[in-house]
Amino acid sequence: MYASHLAHAAYAPAATAPARPAQTTEYQAFARITSALKRARSTPDVVHALHQNRQLWTTLAVDVADPGNALPEDLRARILYLAEFTRMHTGKVLRGKADAESLIDINTAMMRGLRQQQDHVR
Repeated sequence: MYASHLAHAAYAPAATAPARPAQTTEYQAFARITSALKRARSTPDVVHALHQNRQLWTTLAVDVADPGNALPEDLRARILYLAEFTRMHTGKVLRGKADAESLIDINTAMMRGLRQQQDHVR
């Protein structure tokens, strides 16, 4: 999936991307919410998990849209794209037109990328 590839690339190790002290917090947020999405896939709890996921991506979008954000512009654009994809796909899931698997894949790719960045900085 293209969006999943972008998610992985967004946090893949890059010499131009500065180390972000919030990476551990970001990873934990993705891990918690992705776990909730996996557990709630076919239950009424999926609505709450989707809401949490949308909030996480909205927070990331606001952060990277800030002109003072130190991430490279292309990385910021990729994260904004993923936030928009997540917003749109969440609506489809809520309407029963899609499942949450793509959202889980994107979050998992983000977690892998965050983990690689953490390992790269160490």
